[in-house]
Amino acid sequence: MSLQIEISLALPGRILDIHTDLPKGGCLALYGPSGVGKTTLLRVLAGLQQPQRGSVLFDGKPWLDTDQRLLVPPRSRRVGFVFQDFALFPNMTVEGNLAFAQPRPDAARRAYWLALTGMTAYAQRSPRELSGGQMQRVALARALASEPQLLLLDEALSALDSRLRADLQDALADILAETHLTTVLVSHDPGEVFRLATQVAHLQPDAPTRYGTPREVLLKTNTLGRYALAGQVLLIEPAGVQARVVIAIGIETLTTLLNHDEAAALKVGQRVSVALNGASAMVSAA
Repeated sequence: MSLQIEISLALPGRILDIHTDLPKGGCLALYGPSGVGKTTLLRVLAGLQQPQRGSVLFDGKPWLDTDQRLLVPPRSRRVGFVFQDFALFPNMTVEGNLAFAQPRPDAARRAYWLALTGMTAYAQRSPRELSGGQMQRVALARALASEPQLLLLDEALSALDSRLRADLQDALADILAETHLTTVLVSHDPGEVFRLATQVAHLQPDAPTRYGTPREVLLKTNTLGRYALAGQVLLIEPAGVQARVVIAIGIETLTTLLNHDEAAALKVGQRVSVALNGASAMVSAA
């Protein structure tokens, strides 16, 4: 189910124009600093806010068309929304949170989503008894239990520490691959973008929005600055006086040249951290 977006949003001091087409099962990352309109755009997709002009089509059906004065209400869009602050019901059990979200009672489906998010053992616990990472898994399971057509993630993992965030990025990548659920996520973490996104819209306060794959938008345009990305070594081979190392970062690959001593410390299949600074890369064991 494809998602087509053509909208203009009035933000303080400027107009944000977004034009993109996300195919079924794709994941679009809205990437950029705070205040550029990322969360506002999610709210428009959820039907919680209306832009000044534009349209949103999902699977060819209009959800929004300002020219026709058409606005499909949130309850009719079947959108799953995962927030940074979890927004769980504290007076319900984990399973109760999922049951509340279901369009119809279905214990088997609740069990499936709990298993998929690794929360089966915690089904009868209160959210107050869970860690931050566990609560975020429940928030994701609850969004999935609502049987959404579209999943929206508003910096859903940003409040977690780096190790837990990396673990949940892996879990979320597996879930998206399993469900083929069309997804839009807000993030300012390039590692998360590389791990999860198939497309990127790089929103900037003083320049037009850039579109493309994570490699096209973040690597080729040198927008990463100094960041550490999680990756996995795919290939190590001699390249003259150096070694060529190919590393998978999410759905993308990065090729870099290392000296032989650096390459000798790595092995194929190893999880590594890649520190990028412009055109240079430093690779170390994760």
